Amino acid sequence: MTPKVLAVIMGGGRGTRLYPLTKERCKPAVPLAGKYRLVDIPISNCLNSGLNRIYVLTQFNTASLHRHISESYKFDPFGGGFVDILAAQQTESGNDWYQGTADAVRQNLVHFDDFDFDYLLILSGDQLYRMEFDKLIAEHIESGSEVTIAAKAMPTSQVEGLGLMRVEDDQTITEFVEKPTDPEIIDGLAISESLQSKVASAGDEKHCLASMGIYLFSRDLLFKSLDNDMDDFGKEIIPGLLGESKLRSYIFDGYWEDIGTVGAFFDSNLSLASDLPPFNFFEANYPVYTHARYLPASKVNRCTIDHAIVADGCIIHDADLKNCSIGVRSIIREGTKLENVVMMGGDYFETPEEIEENKAKGIPPLGVGANCNIRDAIIDKSTRIGNNVTLSPEGKADKTEGDGYYVRDGVITVLKGAIIPDGTIV
Repeated sequence: MTPKVLAVIMGGGRGTRLYPLTKERCKPAVPLAGKYRLVDIPISNCLNSGLNRIYVLTQFNTASLHRHISESYKFDPFGGGFVDILAAQQTESGNDWYQGTADAVRQNLVHFDDFDFDYLLILSGDQLYRMEFDKLIAEHIESGSEVTIAAKAMPTSQVEGLGLMRVEDDQTITEFVEKPTDPEIIDGLAISESLQSKVASAGDEKHCLASMGIYLFSRDLLFKSLDNDMDDFGKEIIPGLLGESKLRSYIFDGYWEDIGTVGAFFDSNLSLASDLPPFNFFEANYPVYTHARYLPASKVNRCTIDHAIVADGCIIHDADLKNCSIGVRSIIREGTKLENVVMMGGDYFETPEEIEENKAKGIPPLGVGANCNIRDAIIDKSTRIGNNVTLSPEGKADKTEGDGYYVRDGVITVLKGAIIPDGTIV
């Protein structure tokens, strides 16, 4: 019989490390790879694994996420599938925000309990990876596990900020430490030689198994483990279950990136334009789904392009692009040079009348103007950058904020909807 699984995607908190990309949107709604949103990754992994009952839990700036999900994921009435958003809300039993991952699930148990499910799959909404959840579920059932945690083998030098676990050769978890900083503790959690041999990417360097924030709970244990006031799975719930319940790891050996910072977001997007990107959007059997916009093919005239992805509906004229990700409806005008740029594009096309009307007011048209030079930048949605503009984070301190831009992690971000006048030099 097919396992009855309900999937829950955690929308995260305020997303402060991703600011200013999260200034007007929640983390799962941040655009990715020209035409997608971050939330499309876990949703697509679910759909490709045969899971079509999906909740997304959010509490901050949810409007654009609501719009994207309602426009993207529509199911026929006979399959029972859905992708629904559950935002934090005041109720008769409480009026608190989600206090952590466990508290978010606890506050919504009343909704989950309306469905006949045997397992709850808990996912993060800000990671880039491709995983076959049906294999994880099969291992969970076959092993008799009550909780299975997806784990990625990471070099001991790269595990800062991750939850680490000690795992026996049968993949049973015997210890879980949330974000350790002591080198001795980290070294003591290194995986055994026999487990390391199962990880093709490990090589000779010492590795630890890091939690990916992906948990599969059997129903009975889920309700039992949340019958308390603990707020977080990694910090409290999982350590409290050790020795009391059967916990097992599912070792994942593919590409996985936690897109929790501006720097990680920037690097992940640009990596997609490389010859052999670490994450492949061209997997025919495992597509990434998103909103069908029915845009025209992009028009690229007399351009020099060296490693770039260009989404639908773009107009790029006599420009020089090097190592770029160009989003839907992007307009780039003649003589402009972009290097190491993630451009998110626009939500609509301007009419010639609107362009002339704005021009009379001194407002540049949507997109990037002529003869601009922009490097190491994220250009958020629906921005207006005038002619002869130079933008670069070089020499700027972290968290430098200016009129319409913000510098963080060595990247200058042009804010959503910002207007950068002609001749601006940053």
